[in-house]
Amino acid sequence: VRLVESGGGLVQAGGSLKLSCRSSGSIYRIDSMAWYRQAPGNKRDLVATVSSSGIRNYAEFAKGRFTISRDHEFNEVYLEMNNLKPEDTAVYYCAARSYGVDQYEYDSWGQGTQVTVLS
Repeated sequence: VRLVESGGGLVQAGGSLKLSCRSSGSIYRIDSMAWYRQAPGNKRDLVATVSSSGIRNYAEFAKGRFTISRDHEFNEVYLEMNNLKPEDTAVYYCAARSYGVDQYEYDSWGQGTQVTVLS
């Protein structure tokens, strides 16, 4: 499975961005998908997940501001981010978990897209 993110960029605090992640390859293997982020000097944090049936989960910091969605027809997953804050600045990664992989593991990763929020 190959994942390619897009949509990152520079935005003022309070603004919005929508990230996209297109999957290709053995997409029939994909169960759950997720967005993670990593700020400089920090560990990679889970942002949101969406299962193959559409069940969504969010990190506390994402609740009420971020929305994850998935389009099975176009094999894409999105992360819509509103009311962005400077602390949301990070590289955002798309991840996919194949069927049969441990529920806490993701076995395919994108290259990441930079999101920078200016104060």
